[in-house]
Amino acid sequence: MRWACSERRLMQARLMQGLLMQSGLISAAVAFSGSACLLLSSSAGLAQSRWQMGVFPVTSFLAYTSHFGTRTGPWGRVEPHYGLDIAAPMGSPIRNWWAGSVQDVINDGGCGLGLVIRSGDYEHIYCHLSGRVSGGTYSSGQVLLRQGQGVRTGQLIGHVGMSGRTTGPHLHWGMRHSGRWLDPAQILRAMAAGRRQQTGRAIAPKAPPATRVAVIR
Repeated sequence: MRWACSERRLMQARLMQGLLMQSGLISAAVAFSGSACLLLSSSAGLAQSRWQMGVFPVTSFLAYTSHFGTRTGPWGRVEPHYGLDIAAPMGSPIRNWWAGSVQDVINDGGCGLGLVIRSGDYEHIYCHLSGRVSGGTYSSGQVLLRQGQGVRTGQLIGHVGMSGRTTGPHLHWGMRHSGRWLDPAQILRAMAAGRRQQTGRAIAPKAPPATRVAVIR
């Protein structure tokens, strides 16, 4: 079975296929051809439902304040925004989206204090954290993380802050696959669909807004 789809939908399907296969949620998938959309194996329904295994990263959600793609930034400049900004009260817990290991500990003027966690070919980036970075180790309360350390799905990895280039407390959550930036809202919608399929409940306080494209090249 095949169905026609746009280039955008084709890219979204490829990204979903990659994450599912990388995470061991499906064993096989049908290759793409022309404008055909992704076809998964007979386990596709079960595999898609397992998106619920991902964890929404902010415990005390307030709002989505800036979306992925080109935007007019808070300082009035038109700029690319490689992530999803999630507002939350100062000090709110931040949970790891998917099991992996700490690839990098960040301390700079843009991201501020942050973490890059690798899960297979995926990197998820957490910026504007509170706490401190010293000697390549991030600490915040009882959290102590260093490069190469393993982290579980849902593990407490930090707290919402205002470090770096920011105008208010929030988490900047970025996502890359094989070096290409992805729209985290695409991931959240897949997670919400998987959760609804299993329980009838969404995983986030509200569905993420509609987005433009899945990748900024």
